[in-house]
Amino acid sequence: MPLSKIQKRKKIHKRIRKSIVGTAIRPRACVFRSNKDIYCQIINDDDGRTLVAVSTADSDSKGTKTEQANALGKSLAEKVKAQNIDTIVFDRNGYLYHGRVKALAEGMREGGIKF
Repeated sequence: MPLSKIQKRKKIHKRIRKSIVGTAIRPRACVFRSNKDIYCQIINDDDGRTLVAVSTADSDSKGTKTEQANALGKSLAEKVKAQNIDTIVFDRNGYLYHGRVKALAEGMREGGIKF
């Protein structure tokens, strides 16, 4: 029986997480995409702590979902810069690097974060 869409994403996510680890110097940016919103956390895997978390559910930005994701990336970059972090590891969480996930990453890059 073929895998469902969610099962495929989780399988890809397991494979990705084998090599991606966030540290205090270079934390991991983990993305979750729901049908309505997009969420992103900056995580230090050494301590098991979430340093910054943002979502479109919390913000009142207007526009398409892609535009909201781009604006979210910019606001996340500002919060991360405030904690003196300028480089991160991007964990796309098994999602394709396309659409809202790509817009979020580009917004973070525009905000001055290096991947």
